[in-house]
Amino acid sequence: MSEAPVTNVWLIRHAEPSAAVRGRCYGSLDVELSAAGRAQAAQLAELLKAEPLAAVYSSPRIRAIQTAEAVAAPHGLAISIRPALREIDFGDFEGRTYDEIAASHPDLYRQWMETPTEVRFPRGESFAQVRERVLGVFVPLLTQHENQSIAIVTHGGVVRIILADALGIPPRNIFRVGQRYAALSRIRYLGDHASVELVNA
Repeated sequence: MSEAPVTNVWLIRHAEPSAAVRGRCYGSLDVELSAAGRAQAAQLAELLKAEPLAAVYSSPRIRAIQTAEAVAAPHGLAISIRPALREIDFGDFEGRTYDEIAASHPDLYRQWMETPTEVRFPRGESFAQVRERVLGVFVPLLTQHENQSIAIVTHGGVVRIILADALGIPPRNIFRVGQRYAALSRIRYLGDHASVELVNA
C-alpha cells in the first residue's frame, strides 16, 4: 500500500500596507506596502529561503503581490496570481473609516461587530461567499502539489478561512485566530488529514 501524499502549505498574510489605509476598510483597495512592510517581506523571504518551495501563490492585490515576490525571489520562482485569494469586498464601505460607517449604518455596523461572518456588505460580499471562492481554489492546489511545499500569500480573512477549515472551527469563531501583518502559519496535509503546525508566527 502506498503512503498518503504529504503537502506542506505555508500561509502568509501580506506585510504592513501604506499608512493611507489605517483605520479604513480596504479589502478591495489596492495599496502598496509601507517601508516597514517591505522590511517584513524581506524577513519572510529570509525565513523561508531554505524551504524547498515548489510554487508561490498570491492574491491579486498589490500588497500581497509585493510580499509574494519577496518570498519567491530566493527560489527563482515567478508568483502565480489567483484572483479567488483576494480579501473580502466591503462594497460601499471600501475606503471609509470605521467611525464613518458606524455613523451612517449603525444597525449594520453593530451586526458586523457582533456577528461578522453573518454580514453581507452593501454591494459587496458575505463571508459565506468568500469562504466558497477561497476553498474552491485552495483545495485543488493540495492535489496539484502532492508531496511538495507551497506558499500562499494573501489576507487575514483568507488565512483564517483556510486555518478554520483545517481545524474544524465553525465560521463564527474564526476571529479567535490572530493574524498580524506578515504572519506566518503552516499546515501539513497527510492525504486528507490536516495538521496545523504553526499559527500567526
